[in-house]
Amino acid sequence: MGVYDEALSSFFRNVDQRGADSTGGKITALKARAVLVDMEEGVLGEILQGPLRSLFSSTQLISDVSGSGNNWAVGHHTYGLAYREQIVDQVRKAAEHCDCLQCFFLIHSMGGGTGSGLGTFVLKLLEDEFPEVYRIVTSVYPTAEDDVITSPYNSVLAMKELTEHADCVLPVDNQSLVDIVGKIQHMSNTGKPGCTIKKDCTIISGQGGVVKVEKPFDAMNNIVANLLLNITSSARFEGSLNMDLNEIAMNLVPFPRLHYLVSSLTPLYTLADVNVPPRRLDQMFSDAFSKEHQLIRADPKHNLYLACALMLRGDVQLSDLRRNIERLKPTLPFVPWNQEGWKTSLCSVPPVCHSHSLLALANNTCVKSTFFDLRERFVKLYRRKAHLHHYLAVDGMELAGFSEALSSISALIEEYTHLESPLMPNAPRLTIAT
Repeated sequence: MGVYDEALSSFFRNVDQRGADSTGGKITALKARAVLVDMEEGVLGEILQGPLRSLFSSTQLISDVSGSGNNWAVGHHTYGLAYREQIVDQVRKAAEHCDCLQCFFLIHSMGGGTGSGLGTFVLKLLEDEFPEVYRIVTSVYPTAEDDVITSPYNSVLAMKELTEHADCVLPVDNQSLVDIVGKIQHMSNTGKPGCTIKKDCTIISGQGGVVKVEKPFDAMNNIVANLLLNITSSARFEGSLNMDLNEIAMNLVPFPRLHYLVSSLTPLYTLADVNVPPRRLDQMFSDAFSKEHQLIRADPKHNLYLACALMLRGDVQLSDLRRNIERLKPTLPFVPWNQEGWKTSLCSVPPVCHSHSLLALANNTCVKSTFFDLRERFVKLYRRKAHLHHYLAVDGMELAGFSEALSSISALIEEYTHLESPLMPNAPRLTIAT
C-alpha cells in the first residue's frame, strides 16, 4: 500500500477501519483534506462513482440539485445562507484533523453562479471562522468569448469579495489554459523526435492520451493542480531553503488589496509524461518570465514588479539561483522602493519524470489589464441594465451591490496604475503612535 509520510499528510489523512487517524507506517486508507461544494449534483456524483471515490466520504461533498443558474446572487445569498452551517461544520471537522493548519486553498471559477457567488461566500466564512489562517484563492477567469452572458456581472461581483477577504489570489485565465493545452496537443501531432507525448500519458485524468474527448477540461484542470503541487512543495518535501505558505503573503503583498499574483510554470509539461528535451537551468529561469509560460494573459516586463517569489524543485544549488536572479534583474522592472523584493525556496524533490521545475509568483501591476477588460465587459451590460432583474429578484441582492462592485474594481485598477506613475511619492515613513 505504500508509506504514509509528510508528503502525503499535507493533502490526505490516513484513517483506519474505524475512521480514526492512523499517524505512522503503512497506508491504510487515504481521505482527502478537502470539502467539495457544487450546487449541481452531477459533477460530485461523478466523483463518488469514479476512480477517486475512496478519497472522499459523502459528507465531504455538499451539493444541491438545480445549480445557481449563472447568477452570483443565487450562489452568494440563497445557497450561501442555506448551506452555511453544513459548510462550516465540514470545514471545521477537516481543520480539527490538522496538526498545523497553515492555510486554506479555495479553488473556484468566476464566470458561473456557484463558483463566483457561493465560492466567495465560503471565502468570507473562512475569514470569520478562522481569522488567523491564511486564505489563498485560485480563481479561474472566463474568456471574453465565454458562453455565460452574465459572466462579467458574476466576475466583478466576486472580485469585490476577493479583494476584501483573500490574503492572496492566483488568477488563472481560461484562455491561457487553452493555449497551453494547445501547445501540448500540437507537440503530439507534429511527431517531432523527442517532442511527442506517449500514448498512455495521463494528461487526461484516468483516460490516457490527449485525443480523448470525453473530458475536455481535465488537461486544463491538471495545469491548475500542478500550480498547487509546486506552491506546496516546501510543505511536503525537504529542501535547503523552505518557504511556508504564510510567507507568500508576507513577502509578496506590500499592500493588503494588491494581492493578485501572476503565476508561471516551467517546464509546462510537468502535467504529463511528455518526452521533451530537458530544459537547461538558465533557460528555465528565462521561461518563467515569458508570457508563454504564464497562467494569465498579461505582459509583466512592460509593467512593474512589486515583489517576486521563485519556488524551485530538483537538485539546484543556491549559487545557481542567485546567479540567475542577478542575470535577469536588468530586464525586470521593479518598483524603486523594493529592488531586492525576491523570495526564494529550494525543494530537493523534483516532479515525477522531471529533473527540475520552477514556479514563479509575481506581484506585478500587469494584472490590471485583465481587470480593465473585465470592467469594460461589465459596463457594457450595466449601462443597459441588462439582466439585472434576475439578480434583483433574489432576496438579499440590491442594486447598490453592482455599483459597489464596479467602484471596487475601478479603485483596484487605479491603485495599480498609481504605482506605475513616475510621480509617485516615496512610501511614507512609519510614525510612532503617541
